[in-house]
Amino acid sequence: MLPTVDDVLRLDAVRRCRPRVVAGADRTGGRVRWVHVAEVTDIAHLLRGGELVLTTGIALPDDPGRLRAYIADLAEVGVSGLMIELGRRYATALPAPLLDAAERHGLPVIVLAHEPVFVDITEAVHARIVQEQFAELRESERLHETFTRLSVEGASTDEVVRRVAALAGHPVVLENLSHRVLAADAGGADPAEVLAAWETRSRAVRPGGRTGYDETSGWLTTVVGARGEDWGRLIIVLGAPPTPRETVLIERAATTLALGRLLDRHAESLERQAHGTIIARIIADAHSDPQEAAARARALGVPLTGRRLFGAVLRQRGPAGPAPPVGELSQLAETTAAACRQARLAALVGVLDEGGPQARVGVLASLPARADAETALTEIAALLRKQSVHDGVLAAGSVVETIRDVRRSFLEAEQVADVAARGPGDRPFYRLPDLRLRGLLHLLRDDARVQTFVERELGPLLRHDAARGTDLARVLELYLECGRNKAEAAQRAHLSRPALYERLRRIGRVLDADLDDVESCVSLHVALLALGSVRWERP
Repeated sequence: MLPTVDDVLRLDAVRRCRPRVVAGADRTGGRVRWVHVAEVTDIAHLLRGGELVLTTGIALPDDPGRLRAYIADLAEVGVSGLMIELGRRYATALPAPLLDAAERHGLPVIVLAHEPVFVDITEAVHARIVQEQFAELRESERLHETFTRLSVEGASTDEVVRRVAALAGHPVVLENLSHRVLAADAGGADPAEVLAAWETRSRAVRPGGRTGYDETSGWLTTVVGARGEDWGRLIIVLGAPPTPRETVLIERAATTLALGRLLDRHAESLERQAHGTIIARIIADAHSDPQEAAARARALGVPLTGRRLFGAVLRQRGPAGPAPPVGELSQLAETTAAACRQARLAALVGVLDEGGPQARVGVLASLPARADAETALTEIAALLRKQSVHDGVLAAGSVVETIRDVRRSFLEAEQVADVAARGPGDRPFYRLPDLRLRGLLHLLRDDARVQTFVERELGPLLRHDAARGTDLARVLELYLECGRNKAEAAQRAHLSRPALYERLRRIGRVLDADLDDVESCVSLHVALLALGSVRWERP
């Protein structure tokens, strides 16, 4: 950053001359681009602005009008200050017309009481300017390396915004063209205050050019986009005019965000990422202040305060396995978000644990005070089935009244989804009361007494299957699921009736159990249901 007039006054080469500001003392914060020694009055046309003019004053006129014109010309061209040596042209003070004109035009004027060596001053100032320019180049290179590394590593949008906030030391917000917040980092400030009435405030900020500073709001903004398609705006809430470093920082960050979007063609939309981040942080209990989550959600157009809230998840059927394709989950999230909009349900919708075996779509629904959750879920489920985009499980947690309780609702929804995904049901959606015995056993799956019960009831049969490569446990499960209807069980097992009868006799011998006894069958059925929860796979 270029030195100011105040910085120049603190240099040893200047301090030795006993400098004193005699006019424009409130303007000494101006930047000095260069130092120019001039002993003629018609110098203004040779200057470009930002110069500190040094003179002995020997060529300055006596006429007050010409003195005022001299100062006016310097001020008009934008010099940063005028430094005059005392002792040659002026013994102890400068003429009043010159000082009056300088005050009127806001031009700092400094007198040097001790004879200066102008070459020492110019060398000192120019060395300082060159040092600052090298420092800016080094910082620009460092920022370039930082954001190049983020691009190569495929950093998420949220991570890029966090890095910008850390480097800037100020709040940073990424918004879309509708002024909805896609990612934000408060930079140590109060997130609720930073994001309060965001859309309204943001629409009022329209600086000129792709990168610009708005003095009223104190925002430094730059457009984010590539290939002629702009899709957002990055904002640093500065509160003061930006430095060259801050301008380089925001522009380099915007390039990284635009490049990331171009490279990740199969990634979910930034809006889905923003929604998913909020949901994931709520589930992980990472929001120490619920108002922060509320502020972020409100900036995305989803109110959470004073509403009835519940968590819901969509996941594939069957046990946990390889993660579904990213594009498939992203499409499901987009379709779910569209269904919520069609049903006029305010909701955050995003992919959770993307790439993991438990990857799923999460929905944080926000209902008006008198709205019914069952009605909303029924409509969402119907819209999803109508579009034939999901043949898995939609599960919802209990309705809660505060953001702090949303985590509990999501955990309940996940448990319900895990159990329902293994069951034979085909309901539009599942709630905890729909799971009945399966739900209870799933909740108790880590209890050693349940595990002991499973081994006592089914251990011999499981060992028999493992040793001989048979599937008697599966046949037993089908038989009990069919309500001991042997004809239906044989059909589902793709066996003839005699073959099924023979397998049932073998199961009875291995378990030493009477499969015609109702109580024995109930006990074995409960053990099979518990086994599914304990082993997390169908026997």
